[in-house]
Amino acid sequence: MNKDDFYYLGKILKTHGNKGQVLIHLDVDEPEAYQKLESVFLDLHGERIPFFIASIELKHNRKAVVQFQDFESLEDAESLQGLEMYLPITKLPTLKGNHFYYHEITGFQVVDLNHGNIGVIDDILELPHQSLFQIRFGEKEILIPIVDEIIQKVDRKKKILMIEAPAGLIEIYL
Repeated sequence: MNKDDFYYLGKILKTHGNKGQVLIHLDVDEPEAYQKLESVFLDLHGERIPFFIASIELKHNRKAVVQFQDFESLEDAESLQGLEMYLPITKLPTLKGNHFYYHEITGFQVVDLNHGNIGVIDDILELPHQSLFQIRFGEKEILIPIVDEIIQKVDRKKKILMIEAPAGLIEIYL
């Protein structure tokens, strides 16, 4: 597996207690979907290494206390602090309707209800306050905010994303 085959799950924040447990942050919308994890991949020196989970207890604010197998002391847990956690993309729950993962819509045609075909999603720009579709329209670039009100339909079979951009937004780029 290469790095593109994984998605970011979260980070190990700090030790928890003195029996090898760690407090983690889950960077996901539904932490409950991960309460029965059997393993995660930790990023050690640029390599994704599997670590098996003995127990996981969900807390509030997307946090959980995790006990990894064979980690039984404070010193063991300290060695994990700050490490990022990943899972294979194949483990992502399937989304339906107008919900999608950013990686799955790259390459989709974008059709605006008022302007027709406006290009292909080249990339997703994840900015601090707003993520944007980066759309290639010939030699031009169109940036559209990713918000539920704009997204009308996701057709996974035809690889088409139907949108209704705010009045005047597309004209700025054309």
